[in-house]
Amino acid sequence: MSDKLTALLERLKSHQRDLILAMAEHDGMPAGSALRQVAELENVIAAVEAVADEERGRARG
Repeated sequence: MSDKLTALLERLKSHQRDLILAMAEHDGMPAGSALRQVAELENVIAAVEAVADEERGRARG
């Protein structure tokens, strides 16, 4: 995986983790907007991982 993709992936995961930990600090159900942010980050993380897999495949082949 390229250094740029690795750095992006780490930033995304870190931000998602921070959001989840912040939600855990409060009692009750998290706000819908916070849940959407976490879900959107999960989708972007999956997309970045897919691109990284494609790049690794190209580097091998």
